[in-house]
Amino acid sequence: MANVISTDLSRRMLLGGLAAGMTVGGASGVTGRPKAGGRIRIASTNASTADTLDPAKGSTATDYIRHYMLYSGLTQFDGQLRGQPGLADRIVSQDNIVWNIRLRRGVHFHNGKPLTAEDVIFSLLRHRDPAAGSKVKTVADQFAGARQTGPLELQLRLTGPNPDLPAILAVSHFLIVENGRRDFSKANGTGPYTLHEFAPGIRTIVRKNRNYWKPGRPYLDEIELIAIPDEISRVNALLSGDVQMVNAIGPGSVKRVRATSTHSIMEIPSGLFTNLIMRRDNPVTANPDFVLAMKYLQDRELIKRALFRGFATIANDQPISPADPNFNPHIPQRPFDPDRAKFLLKRSGLLGVRLPVYAAPVANASIDMGTVLQEHAAQIGLKLAINRVPSDGYWATHWMRHPMTFGNTNQRPTTDMMFSLFFQSKAPTNETGWNNARFDRLLLEARSTTDAALRKEIYGDMQWIIHEHGGLAIPTFISLLDGYDRRLKGMFPIPLGAFMGYNFAEHAWWDA
Repeated sequence: MANVISTDLSRRMLLGGLAAGMTVGGASGVTGRPKAGGRIRIASTNASTADTLDPAKGSTATDYIRHYMLYSGLTQFDGQLRGQPGLADRIVSQDNIVWNIRLRRGVHFHNGKPLTAEDVIFSLLRHRDPAAGSKVKTVADQFAGARQTGPLELQLRLTGPNPDLPAILAVSHFLIVENGRRDFSKANGTGPYTLHEFAPGIRTIVRKNRNYWKPGRPYLDEIELIAIPDEISRVNALLSGDVQMVNAIGPGSVKRVRATSTHSIMEIPSGLFTNLIMRRDNPVTANPDFVLAMKYLQDRELIKRALFRGFATIANDQPISPADPNFNPHIPQRPFDPDRAKFLLKRSGLLGVRLPVYAAPVANASIDMGTVLQEHAAQIGLKLAINRVPSDGYWATHWMRHPMTFGNTNQRPTTDMMFSLFFQSKAPTNETGWNNARFDRLLLEARSTTDAALRKEIYGDMQWIIHEHGGLAIPTFISLLDGYDRRLKGMFPIPLGAFMGYNFAEHAWWDA
């Protein structure tokens, strides 16, 4: 049976996905007639001199937001993380290997250049070049090749079947750039906004693209994107009117925001997790008894109740959440068991050793998680030193660069992408540096099968492998909490991430 994504077939699905999204955690006035005009400022959690205009190199929420404002993808997500038509108005495949893609007519880049098949081919295949520094190279390695079949048509061939391609192409890294573009000191996309100012680590200002390919959109005249790493300062800025929307509201601030008549919270249950990373390239954190001990020291119920005020779901040291259709519910829940942890530490010979752990506010609740872990470890004779470092530069300077750090990973649209980006042996964001040959083989096997039931079974086995042998302790999946001015309308939850899966810019409008 053919796999078809097209404008005609997707219109009903898109409306259904939007409606489903509206029921999750509330929506920001998606009904009503949008108004044109207005300027808003939004604040994300982090920014640094590594901020980029190159979609391939995006690595933070601030990057993803910026890229979705400036560029468009072949597909885009609905409220159920399905890939719907974007720059491509039709994508069809008979075997999930060869995909025929037809582009929309009349789309232009910000500099006036028409969109062509050559732009798309270049945009997709550049990720395979190590020199491009793409964060999704391991995903793009399945792009065997692409060729033009018409002025606005191309054929993309994969190394093996992958029915997830329409969703994969909606990820921000695969947004389309112009053919041959390698200099990203400036941005030239087909997105809803054009770049007015970009100061890495400080701000991004974009202005309405009046030639956007979606008639009538976007609605806002200008958006300024900044970062406020401290959560209390972020909430204060929201409530004072200095910014109109923020992400990563702390659970402790929810009542304060909801108590006002001018602001509200959008809760999005998601697969977001903050995890303890234990590197395999260090003899201490590579010790399997030590790793398992750290997993038994995760007080999951306390973390859910005290740190997240219930805005979380218990996790089980593997990254696929219960909201994912491929979630394996048959893996026994690992309990909080300090006695078992102490036994394992004695066997490892590491009891009494002093070990540093690096945490930062930008890794959601990592400092508090570290403190809880430190207290439980001290009670059984393990000395953990929680090093609290600034958010600014944490991902570039500390994350994955010490034996133990904290990560913070948003849900990916497909199980394949989560595994490919963070667990495949050659993935640059393989946080623990683990190398499991069986896991890698199963990843390719799952990608190649066209039997959905078998694919789910394979993904279930892969979750077992990570649960048993992976170097990550994942205690909970965290609900996303965005705070916004009630006059900001048009948004609905997309569980990929904050700010409508980072894609709010073309939907939001200002009711003032």
